[in-house]
Amino acid sequence: MKHITFHLDFVSPYAWLAFERMPEVLEGLSYTVAYRPVLLGALLQRDANPGPAGIAAKRAWTYRHVHWLGASLGVGLDMPAEHPFNPLPLLRLALQCSDDGSINRYVAGAVLRHVWQGGQAALDAQRLAQLQQQLGEQLRTDDQAVQRAKEWLRANTDAAAAAGVFGVPAWEVEGRIFWGLDSLPMLRACLAQESWFDAAHWNELPRTPSGLKG
Repeated sequence: MKHITFHLDFVSPYAWLAFERMPEVLEGLSYTVAYRPVLLGALLQRDANPGPAGIAAKRAWTYRHVHWLGASLGVGLDMPAEHPFNPLPLLRLALQCSDDGSINRYVAGAVLRHVWQGGQAALDAQRLAQLQQQLGEQLRTDDQAVQRAKEWLRANTDAAAAAGVFGVPAWEVEGRIFWGLDSLPMLRACLAQESWFDAAHWNELPRTPSGLKG
């Protein structure tokens, strides 16, 4: 049985689509999943990457694309009232439901639906209170819970970067990183132990010399 670490940030519409699609794409395979919240903005900053929202034309395209994808895949996706937004409150709230820096599928799904269904403001105080109530049975309320959540988010983001994660959604399996919604079929092939992954492709292809001179 393979173990998957699913790196995600709730601000990403592709993370929502991937969360919904993953069980169907991986159906019939034996695996376990750890859902690991990370701060996408920090990952992008490490590479001086403005992200889709930092380029006006790409931002417009992304919103059209994800809405079309949601409809075509049968996954409901409504743009929140404002986007992008600061995901820190949601990431930390989710990690207050954790004992080790990972969250379960129920928590991940609850927060993702809070953002991507209904078209409302993700950080509205009343809605956040309702989300907190929804997570109530799993929410840690001891004096150190908030501080632990902050520390886990930093640690998760640092560990993801060290593993080679540069964006979300991303899946980590035995040291291999699979990035983006469209990599799910490739992830399935890896879990199914297809022969392509036994050859030198994974290690050799990135060594292709660059034709650009610094």
